[in-house]
Amino acid sequence: MKIHEYQAKDILKRYGVPVQDGVSIKSMTEFDNAISQLKSRGTNQFVVKSQIHAGGRGKGKVYNPNNRDVLILDGGVKFVTDVEKAREYANKILRNLLVTHQTGPDGKIVQTLFITEGLDYLKEFYVGILLDRSAGKNVIMASTEGGVEIEKVAAETPEKIIKEWVDPKVGFQMFQARRLAFGLGLSGEVFKNFVGFIKILYKAYEESDASLIEINPLAILNDNRVVALDAKITLDDNAMFRHKEYPALRDTNEEDPLEVEASKHSLNYVKLDGNVGCMVNGAGLAMATMDIIKLAGGEPANFLDVGGGASAETVENGFKIILSDPNVKAILVNIFGGIVRCDRVAGGIIEAAKNINIHVPLVVRLEGTNADIAQKMLDESGLNIISAKGFKDAAEKITKVLSN
Repeated sequence: MKIHEYQAKDILKRYGVPVQDGVSIKSMTEFDNAISQLKSRGTNQFVVKSQIHAGGRGKGKVYNPNNRDVLILDGGVKFVTDVEKAREYANKILRNLLVTHQTGPDGKIVQTLFITEGLDYLKEFYVGILLDRSAGKNVIMASTEGGVEIEKVAAETPEKIIKEWVDPKVGFQMFQARRLAFGLGLSGEVFKNFVGFIKILYKAYEESDASLIEINPLAILNDNRVVALDAKITLDDNAMFRHKEYPALRDTNEEDPLEVEASKHSLNYVKLDGNVGCMVNGAGLAMATMDIIKLAGGEPANFLDVGGGASAETVENGFKIILSDPNVKAILVNIFGGIVRCDRVAGGIIEAAKNINIHVPLVVRLEGTNADIAQKMLDESGLNIISAKGFKDAAEKITKVLSN
């Protein structure tokens, strides 16, 4: 689950990670109170930050959401030394459409602003922590190229990224923190402060059950303090049972509406850009199914794992969500009947097809327990369902319906 910068900083502060102080607001009626709070903490310069689940906010463009031809402001992050200027920028950003290279042309409506202290700094760095699945270890990445997209650095100057892998048997070691600091060219008090920062940050990563923490930029202030100017955290959905407060951090306005609807029915759905909807049980089979679709000349329109049960209600909800995507030109159902019998799945498909208007070709491949009974049920249902035997047959039939 992705969360906003202000929420990420709240989590980091619990662990003692030094962060840029700020106050979040959702309406301009809260602006004066936010400024007062920051002034009471000794702040006399401010940064107005848009809060969306996308990078490139500072370089983005703010438009009138009702008229995309009206450019309101260049940049969704603004540094000011004047309160009235901060108010002006906040008015121009809040409730308007921010378009960045990560949002795509559709952009995102800014529902929240983060009014922060403005800090003077000497240098920007990048620090990130995530799981390296190929190594089976967490990896800490650091770079002198702070403020720049790490993907660009990795593509153009990979030698500028320093990496330390953490052995899960022994945990993060202080010599690794020092090695990162040396690699960044730090010395003296800054070196010491960075080592302390990275130690606490790694503790926050592990104990918060994050799957990603990205600090970009990490700033060296004029007084040699090391502070997170920005923070991006992705939380592991599978660890929610350990953190009862996390669901309240979810912002469904930032998620695809179909993915939000799917989550209401306990369906694992990810919208893609293709033309073939797929309904599968099991993540591995779902990935293989998407490969089949591509080999057949189509493009998968979604990842949809209906789970082991695949009841009539689950199947019907899955069809409704898939068909809500106007790009879908055909549907491939690929179910392995292990936990659930194929004839039960076939019955669910037939019932769902009678209840809703499936207006695109439907190819169904069922394999496993009672697969022969299931195929007979589909063939004799009188519905426009194309049954398939095996992956090869399913691929050939999807190719055929796409070409018609």
